[in-house]
Amino acid sequence: MTTSLRSTLDFLLYNWLQAETLNTRERFADHSRETFDAVLDTCERIAREKYAPFNRTVDTQEPHFDGERVTLPQATKDAYDAYAASGMLSAAQDYAIGGMQLPYTVDAAANAFFAVASISISSSLLSVGNANLLMVHGTPLQKKVFALNEFSGRFSGTMCLSEPQAGSSLSDVATRAVPDGDAFESDPLGPRYRLTGNKMWISSGEHELSENIVHLVLAKIPGPDGKLVPGTRGISLFIVPKKLVDTEGKLTGVRNDVALAGLNHKLGWRGTTNTLLNFGEGKYPVQGRAGAVGYLVGEAGRGLACMFHMMNEARIGIGMAATMLGLAGYYASLDYAKNRPQGRLMGASGKDAGQPQVRIIEHADVKRMLLAQKSYGEGALALNLFCARLVDEQHTGQPDAADEARLLLEVLTPIAKSWPSEFCLEANSLAIQIHGGYGYTRDFPVEQYWRDNRLNMIHEGTHGIQAADLLGRKVLMENGRGMQLLAARMQATMARAAAESELAPYAAQLGDALQQVAAATQAAWATGNPAEALANAVPYMQAFGHTVLAWVWLDVLLATLRADATLSVAASAGRMGAARYFYHYELPKITAWLNVVNRRDLICAALSEEAF
Repeated sequence: MTTSLRSTLDFLLYNWLQAETLNTRERFADHSRETFDAVLDTCERIAREKYAPFNRTVDTQEPHFDGERVTLPQATKDAYDAYAASGMLSAAQDYAIGGMQLPYTVDAAANAFFAVASISISSSLLSVGNANLLMVHGTPLQKKVFALNEFSGRFSGTMCLSEPQAGSSLSDVATRAVPDGDAFESDPLGPRYRLTGNKMWISSGEHELSENIVHLVLAKIPGPDGKLVPGTRGISLFIVPKKLVDTEGKLTGVRNDVALAGLNHKLGWRGTTNTLLNFGEGKYPVQGRAGAVGYLVGEAGRGLACMFHMMNEARIGIGMAATMLGLAGYYASLDYAKNRPQGRLMGASGKDAGQPQVRIIEHADVKRMLLAQKSYGEGALALNLFCARLVDEQHTGQPDAADEARLLLEVLTPIAKSWPSEFCLEANSLAIQIHGGYGYTRDFPVEQYWRDNRLNMIHEGTHGIQAADLLGRKVLMENGRGMQLLAARMQATMARAAAESELAPYAAQLGDALQQVAAATQAAWATGNPAEALANAVPYMQAFGHTVLAWVWLDVLLATLRADATLSVAASAGRMGAARYFYHYELPKITAWLNVVNRRDLICAALSEEAF
């Protein structure tokens, strides 16, 4: 499994994205291909030893809550400690705080090994995102006390947005934060508040893996009349540690008023606790009274803007998680197809029962399902690494290039999150199909990969929310400049591909797809009515995503042609086959998806409730 992944990562990093060229930048000047490879080697080894053998263990031995503490399998703790010891939690951070100043492109690639080995053990995503948010929006002391301890693995982190009654509708957040005494603004850790409310679906909200858990909590500060401001304007962001700390980050011995109400029992991704947390209910009173102590991050009322820093990072991370689950299923079903004999091939005079059975990989329909998985999984991996490369460009590129990267990321983030979560889930379904009846049993891992992946269309912004964000905001922002920049990138790839005889037809097909998406964008908004434009946002996103993936595959093929002499013939043929499959079987689907967008079809929006 990891051999295939490593060769794919090496190609995408070095032959396609030219990751070594990042070393000419001051921030990455100490790095080389050797240091990048050393990081990949280390992560591959830890994933193989501490994660992969226990993927089924954490699925069958679900987190257990006895009313006081949560118990997880020992393997989870061992994996957490090994990951923290590797330095990967702070790999992208400055040397000054113990980081490696590793490009995010390489960081993302290295973390792929953990995700493919066991996604539900691999729960560092939120701790890193939490700490990164604090490095941008926190005070110097908040960075030192909370973020740096998360980067070391001593503390871990969460993001607390959803509530039982609100779900994704953050306007309806009802958690309250009131000033903690007259001197609340003078606390060295930040303006000090008391929070009361409930947060639902909080991943890693309670466990014993780290010394402390740093919750980042969205809450509203009541106005002078004691009422909460409606909408998202009144939302602020607070650091609420499970255990209170002093200004050196040492535990004070006081438990904060954050209580676990219960664990959610999930379809998959069971190795990570998922919790309902009660803030300020009085189970753990602080200084004799109820209310969870929280420290304001940034400005009051600007919490959502701060949290989006973490949410966008998490969305690319979820896209990568979905991708690696899709690839895990692909590798498993490929191995099965190569070894499972069944049936005989059709000859000129039919099938000869006297001949030995063939392995199922020799059947065209099994190859179709394998190619679909490969085109989805490897295409999504390329897209996610391209987005990671844009993050590096945004942070270390020249001003114009950095601004272009920022806007491209705005447009691509909904795709990077949602496209893999839909189509790599489909890949997992095909992996089960290739295994036949065995795939539907727990004797093989593919059913778990499907269950684990089903979450990714839901969390960090559901599928429909990402689609509304894409069509309702991202393609329109800054007068459509992000969309124009993406189109320009695609056209540059098409121009290069048009000069290659075997790729020229695909360049033309991509050009037609891009025109269709641009026309549908205009048609959706032709009346200026958001209800009409967004009624078919998901089909729009599916078509947009397929067009982006077709572009990514074409660009990857250009890199394959450039590097052919140094690459294995089989790997190059595999990439060409997957890309051809995508253009022949997948890209033509966009016309059907965009038909309803172009017509602003209102069947779904207009059908009465009674008709269902």
